[in-house]
Amino acid sequence: MIHLLKAAIEIQSFLEEKNRPFCFIGGIAVIHWGEIRVTNDLDIALLCGFGNEIDLIDLLQQKFSSRIPDAKSFAVKQRVLLLRSSTGVPIDITLTGLDFEEQMIKRSSKICIMSEYDLQICSAEDLIVMKAFANRGKDWGDIESIILKQQRRLDTNLILVNISPLAAIKEDLSIIDRLNQLLLR
Repeated sequence: MIHLLKAAIEIQSFLEEKNRPFCFIGGIAVIHWGEIRVTNDLDIALLCGFGNEIDLIDLLQQKFSSRIPDAKSFAVKQRVLLLRSSTGVPIDITLTGLDFEEQMIKRSSKICIMSEYDLQICSAEDLIVMKAFANRGKDWGDIESIILKQQRRLDTNLILVNISPLAAIKEDLSIIDRLNQLLLR
């Protein structure tokens, strides 16, 4: 876990130095808001907008190595840049552009992890929205663990307001029903 946190500080320091708004999502955030689970990579939401991808990708590739050939082309098409820290930790950087993603980054905050690592992490509510939108089996398990740990501290209205337009984009309104069921437990 320490090697993962050191890699997180490495990428966070770089992004802060370059004044690039971001936050950690994925496993690191789940460990804080939900239950401890195994994760071997870092997931970051990086504010990018649309049309700025190439410059941002080039900036990141100056410091971090790519994990796949032609990572730039892949990142432009898929909006995910696959990098590696200096110690080999995989880093998945989502190039964000949706209003929800921008607001998620604005709502994120520095949170102390393991008493010495302060990481910029998305809110529990935004993590639930991201996981519900991804709609994979492991994501629903993460959502349940977050709801159990956070209980009444969650702003369920914020979650439902944000998931609704995303579920509509995905044309899968069953996501909202499933999330509602978990939130009402």
